[in-house]
Amino acid sequence: MPVDTDVVIIGAGVSGLAAAKELGRLGLTYTVLEGSHRIGGRAYSEEIAPGVWFDLGCAWLVGGATNPFVAIADELGITLDKNHSDAFKSENHRFQRNGQSLNGDQRAACLRFYNDSYEAVSDVAGQGQDVAVSDVIDIENEFAEPFLCGVASAWGRDIDLVSTADFANATGELGFQALHGYGNLVAAWGEDVTVSLNTRVERINWSGHGVTVKTPRGSIAGRTVLNTVSTGILASGEILFTPRLPDWKTEAINGLPMGTENKMGVYFDTDVFGADGRGHYSIWNDDGNAAKVDASVMGLNTAAVFVGGRHGIWLEKQGPQACHDFAVDRVADIFGHDIRKHVIRSITTAWSTEPWTRGSWACALPGQAHQRANLQRPVGERLFFAGEATVYGVQGTCHGAYQSGIQAARDIATQLHVEP
Repeated sequence: MPVDTDVVIIGAGVSGLAAAKELGRLGLTYTVLEGSHRIGGRAYSEEIAPGVWFDLGCAWLVGGATNPFVAIADELGITLDKNHSDAFKSENHRFQRNGQSLNGDQRAACLRFYNDSYEAVSDVAGQGQDVAVSDVIDIENEFAEPFLCGVASAWGRDIDLVSTADFANATGELGFQALHGYGNLVAAWGEDVTVSLNTRVERINWSGHGVTVKTPRGSIAGRTVLNTVSTGILASGEILFTPRLPDWKTEAINGLPMGTENKMGVYFDTDVFGADGRGHYSIWNDDGNAAKVDASVMGLNTAAVFVGGRHGIWLEKQGPQACHDFAVDRVADIFGHDIRKHVIRSITTAWSTEPWTRGSWACALPGQAHQRANLQRPVGERLFFAGEATVYGVQGTCHGAYQSGIQAARDIATQLHVEP
């Protein structure tokens, strides 16, 4: 059967777009298939008010100046909010319990608990043990609640389902944000890649020397295929493989299930935060409500409220109004009930049921951190894999997906005997 392209790329998220650009640079042909109506994947911005953007997915250029999207933004003339990066550093993080900021002694005790917890995780991981984070920290500590909420938000799963090895391996502070949306930055960067949108992949046949990818619009024959879809999609069985994937690959997929962090953006008709109120908060109440809140550091009169893990999924199932109410309540916990009359609009996410990802990012289960390497390994010299789930250190990040796409493209070029 004649070959239509060197590489069939499944998914036009950041990893797929990066791979396409690198393959083009290396002189290889490619076809990018995307099931949804847009490019960018989990990098997506929506306008919450005229000229004001809210990132439903990735929002921070993690790592700051070392993030490759900083240079990309500069090249495209896109503004980044570098001047307020200090607000997201751990030493400037704000803690509030039952509507009151922690006093000096309480804050010091809270930070000690955080540091002790991080050290406990690092020590266990350094000894080669990969257990649940919940096994090594003091969950009865009075400051455990914001820590647990933070882990659920950062990893999309609660601490009993988070690997110590994966946790210890992740690096980088939040960095800073894109003034007009990280998702818009990604869309602008990727707009020069030709993508077949609304083209859902149904089956990948790799039984011959090449691959055949079946879609509702027809089949495409290639020398290789690069899967950049999430582990949520791979685990769902929506894409059928013929022959089926080997057991070691299936185990890798199942060992890296998707976590969920849901975000709620609330826009106000005035500055309800004040110059001293803008910042990044961990808040919790004795009634069990906890969240992380970005009281818009960029000065856009928008608060972003973050909830992950079981609570995030539960809240998602209650619907947009429940998410809106929760978010407004959490902002009111910090800035008082008067803020309610200034609420104009909200945007809420529903990542666990998002049909094209089925979650926010891949989170290694306890004992499964090594599966990231197995997920990245090609199968039969024809099936390649990329995405944030396949990398260490920058897993779960936009630029981690970017780096994985470039590496996959180079690996494919090597396999096809093209000099990188």
